Amino acid sequence: MEKPCSVVYALVLTLGAFLHIAFAAEAKGNLTVILPKPGHCPRLLNAVPSHKGCVCDDDCPADHKCCVFDCGAVCVPPAFTKPGVCPRRQWGSGLCAEYCSNDSDCPNEEKCCNNGCGHECIAPYTVKPGRCALPQGTPMCAEYCYHDGQCPGEQKCCRTTCGHACSEPC
Repeated sequence: MEKPCSVVYALVLTLGAFLHIAFAAEAKGNLTVILPKPGHCPRLLNAVPSHKGCVCDDDCPADHKCCVFDCGAVCVPPAFTKPGVCPRRQWGSGLCAEYCSNDSDCPNEEKCCNNGCGHECIAPYTVKPGRCALPQGTPMCAEYCYHDGQCPGEQKCCRTTCGHACSEPC
């Protein structure tokens, strides 16, 4: 969990960077919007920063992003969120160890998911397009599926009155 002062510091840095860019552009007679680099800041600082004391992503080399941690604003490699949804935790807790901190730490399509106590790389659930209708008295009280990837064709894994089953999306 981030410390409140870190969050406030990040907001101040972001606002300061925006105002710095806007005033510099206005002084030159043109207003150019500089978009942030792809990716997002990692949840934990687990890489050696490439540069200390940045205000915005443009202050960082290559694809690195300007991120705020307890040590201040530093340039670090970006993290990326992979598609898919982390599986619902089933019975009990997982291992109380941090095997990953972001999806970028995981191989192939695996995502960094909470296992009940720590985080580990897990194959994501498949999410098909469409949405599930609200359960209306479906008398099925069993778990016939846990995610859309277990359902045939276009069907989604939808809630019943007391479980989950494959259904056509609405």
